Amino acid sequence: MTSTTTAFTALPLHPTTAAELRERDDAGRRRTPFTDTEGGSPLRCCLRRSGPGERIVLVSYAPLRRWAEETGADPGAYDECGPVFLHADPCPGPDGEAGGYPLRLHGPRRMLRAYDASGRILGGTLLELPHAGQEELDAAVGDAFADPQVAVVHLRAVEFGCFLAELRPGQP
Repeated sequence: MTSTTTAFTALPLHPTTAAELRERDDAGRRRTPFTDTEGGSPLRCCLRRSGPGERIVLVSYAPLRRWAEETGADPGAYDECGPVFLHADPCPGPDGEAGGYPLRLHGPRRMLRAYDASGRILGGTLLELPHAGQEELDAAVGDAFADPQVAVVHLRAVEFGCFLAELRPGQP
């Protein structure tokens, strides 16, 4: 790792996308909201973890497909659906932690996947983040965006495969 520092922005799901997924997810199914009794689920609508008693829904989401629709790319075989948690009802989005790595979604093992402008995967990086994670992840994302071919990076949880955030180059 070359420890390149590059500013990046972690994007929550757009409210329109979240509303579509609550109605019918990217696998074409209607999902049933539930009460998260323990809390701790990584919410993509606001880039934080759920609290005990919050109403949430687990949906299938195709992040590369949605990005490709916006950019005109063709992800081909890399178009995949994976699990994401959302509030069951619209939420106001992130509360001041816009920009870089969403620390409230921190966990010990994360995967970064880098994609080029055509939607092809360029590689992945497994991260073991034993502490706060900010510096380690900043360096790994910086290394990914140091490659001029990288257009977007996805952050995922290793254990359950949840898509956590879309990272784009630029100022947080």
